[in-house]
Formats: sequence, C-alpha cells, structure tokens
Amino acid sequence: MLRNGLKDISQAQRERLFHIDFKLRFLGEVSRADLVNRFGIKAAAATRDLSLYKEAAPGNLEYDTKAKIYNAATGYSPLFTCSQNQALSALSQGLGDDYLGTHQALIPTDTPTQLNLPHLDKISAVSRAVYRGIPLQIDYRSLSSGVTQREIVPHALVDNGLRWHVRAYDRLRDKFSDFVINRISDVCPLVDAKFGSKETKDADIQWNRIVEMHLVPHPKLTHPETIEYEYGMQGGHLSVQVRAAVAGYVLRRWNVDCSAEHSLEGPEYHLWLSNQPTLYGVENLNLAPGYDSSATNLSAGRARRTMGKTTRDWGDVE
Repeated sequence: MLRNGLKDISQAQRERLFHIDFKLRFLGEVSRADLVNRFGIKAAAATRDLSLYKEAAPGNLEYDTKAKIYNAATGYSPLFTCSQNQALSALSQGLGDDYLGTHQALIPTDTPTQLNLPHLDKISAVSRAVYRGIPLQIDYRSLSSGVTQREIVPHALVDNGLRWHVRAYDRLRDKFSDFVINRISDVCPLVDAKFGSKETKDADIQWNRIVEMHLVPHPKLTHPETIEYEYGMQGGHLSVQVRAAVAGYVLRRWNVDCSAEHSLEGPEYHLWLSNQPTLYGVENLNLAPGYDSSATNLSAGRARRTMGKTTRDWGDVE
C-alpha cells in the first residue's frame, strides 16, 4: 500500500498521512487545521506531518501562502491506495476518509454486485470541481447524442442505486442535468473560468425542491402489516422527503407503484405512492413506475408499457 519506506512510521502517523493524501486527491487541498481538527494534535505536529508527507511525495503538493493551504500539484500521484467504495463513502457520508487498511467485513456479508464503479481518477477530478466550485470541460458519451464535448458546472454527486452521477449545469443544453461519471472522459478543470448565478446550486430548482412522498403497503398485498413492520411505518404509512432531482431514482429503486389506482402487477411492488400530486413538476418521472401525468387512472396494460420504458431508461440521463 505504501511507497518510499513509510512502513517504518507509527500507525497513527500513517493515518494522518493518509488523511492528507485523501484530501489532496479528492478535494484538491489540505491544511494544518484539517489535521488539528480531525486528530486533535497540536499545530506543530500537523506541520511535521505535512513536512513528512512532502518528503515522501515531493511533487504532490504546493503551498499557497495567501490562503495558507496546501494545494494538489499538477503532477500529483497518490501516495496511498483506497477502494472506490471507501472514497465514495467518505465523500457522500463523511465517513471512512481516515481509515487506512484493507476493508474486511466483521461478519459474513454480501452486497449486490456493482458492474460499473467509477474510476478513481474520474471521481477525484469531479469531486475536486464540486468542492472548489470549478467548471469542467469534458468529453461525454450519451445514448442519444454519442460523444460530445461539454462544459459543465458540477455541484453534487448522486448515487441513484445503480450508477453514480454528478449533478451539474450543462452549458451545451442550458439546463441542470445528471451526468454518469463512467461516461465522462478527458476531464479538464477550467480553473480561471467564470460562471453565472444561473449555473450555481442555488439556481437548481429540482435540486432545492423537497418532495414529501407518502408510501403505504401496496393495496394488493395479502398481509400489508408485514410491510408496515419492515419499514417501521406509523399509522400505516411512511413519509419520505427527497429532492425532486432524485425522486424518480428513489421510486424506481424501491419499486414504488406510482399509478393512480395502484394498478401495477408483480411481486416486486410492495409499496404504493398514495399522494401522486406531490410529484407534479418533478422532471425525472419517466423513472417512476406507473406514473402518468396526463391521467389519474392507468390500465394494467398501459402501466406495463410504462414500466417497459422505465426499465430501458433507468439511469439514462440523456
């Protein structure tokens, strides 16, 4: 895992060096305060850790005397290895960024196979741009238009349960969209580029709008109380608040029947959305099983056709 002979230093210091390396790789910067606040050490000790890191990887960081932070140098190369799950967990949940070592389950564990975890270099390029507010120039592969060059202003990562996206303003289409990270190539940060107020997170209406969904056991279930118990429902329903930008993903992931008359057939439908009007104006409702904005009642046949389209479009943002 290590290079340049750092195996001889203490475990505690290795964890601090890993912390420095992680911040540089995925946020593009690190400071003495990061170490002081995270590990409860003195400023002098943090300075020694940064000096040791610079000695081990002299081409990885540059000191900004004005901002008093260390930036990742152009020639940065990771000093430590980490897994995609470790990086994504730390970025999305604030956990694991100080963990050094091989990930091993404490008890026998199995999780669904993930076929397309994003490449770490892509994750780091995108996460730096999100953290530092920097637009990106990318080559992007879409099912509708093939390979195109885009300028995007990213502001958040999104896990839809199947793929990782970056939520960003797309200058080509003049709107906010989700970009599948594994479809991005040739990433170039536009460090000196300006961006307007319409391109910021505050202007992303779908991201900032909160949708409250009322989920209930599907009316066709023989024993709805089983679902009430499983999901910890109170009074027979579960209220879930999500961003409009991810509502379709959540409904599809949990196979929530969104038809007005709970008309979808199949053993996968354990939940029904009882307040369909809450979805009015949500843009990714092509993913919501059975939802039809033009009618209050779907026939079973129409619902099945809708589900067929949903399956094909699952995760396709173009």
